[in-house]
Amino acid sequence: MRILIYLISLPFIYFIAILPFQLLYAFSDFLSFILYYLVGYRKKVVRENLIRSGFGDDPVKLRKIERAVFKHFCDLYLETFKSLTLSKKQIQKRFVVTDSSLMQDLASKGKSVIMMCGHYASYEWLLSLGYYSDHTAYGIYAPLSNPYFNKLVIRARKRYGAFLIPRRKAISTIKDHVNNKHLALYGFASDQSPRVRKKTYFRSFFGTEVPVFTGAERLGKEHDIPVLMAKVRKLKRGYYEAEIVPIALEPTKTKENFITDTFTEALEDLIQEDPRYYLWTHNRFKRMRPNPLS
Repeated sequence: MRILIYLISLPFIYFIAILPFQLLYAFSDFLSFILYYLVGYRKKVVRENLIRSGFGDDPVKLRKIERAVFKHFCDLYLETFKSLTLSKKQIQKRFVVTDSSLMQDLASKGKSVIMMCGHYASYEWLLSLGYYSDHTAYGIYAPLSNPYFNKLVIRARKRYGAFLIPRRKAISTIKDHVNNKHLALYGFASDQSPRVRKKTYFRSFFGTEVPVFTGAERLGKEHDIPVLMAKVRKLKRGYYEAEIVPIALEPTKTKENFITDTFTEALEDLIQEDPRYYLWTHNRFKRMRPNPLS
């Protein structure tokens, strides 16, 4: 059944991939209209997330943000399909790193890099960071349940010169790279909602205490890998800009949770700039602490 779904979907995916951008975004408009007005896909989740995050004071403005969230959501996934046919030159035109000197300076010193990011603007095209550095780029990801679609996604992302590491193999892979002095840039989307365990770290996200991933911090400290953050902003449809900022150039000297806290606060500030471009369709608050601390 999985391969049948894949084979049926593949011609449509490649049809999307060869569309000119003007037609691609016209189709995105149509798709977002269907999802928002007719299907109501995760509409309740988006609304509750926005209200909990403080964007629900004005009902008219709230609906405007909601519609823009769905429009960007559709843009993002169609741009992922489009990646199957984009050249390096086209990607670099549409996804620009404003200053890559910090990454290059660390590379010249033989230092690998952990790059933290959120699900904001274009986290997919962020994999093209490898074009701007002497590091080999890797994205830490959760494999898709359908192995055929999973291979397709891997193929699309490899067009950026980047490779993917399954989340469960991240620790062992990074350890091997360190032992072999392999110069790498590891991309961590660090704003997901981990399962709650005994040692789970909770902290405030838009005023609500939620569990947060600390993997980037722990690996940075364990292997003394500098930790940076990519602040990606959407300039206009199909065009993005990434600002690279340091979080901890000497992670072993930082206090516990400093890296995680600094990233989370910076991500909040980025979302506050323009909440339309965050992935509100995923419930960031589904595992919030039932009895928040004061």
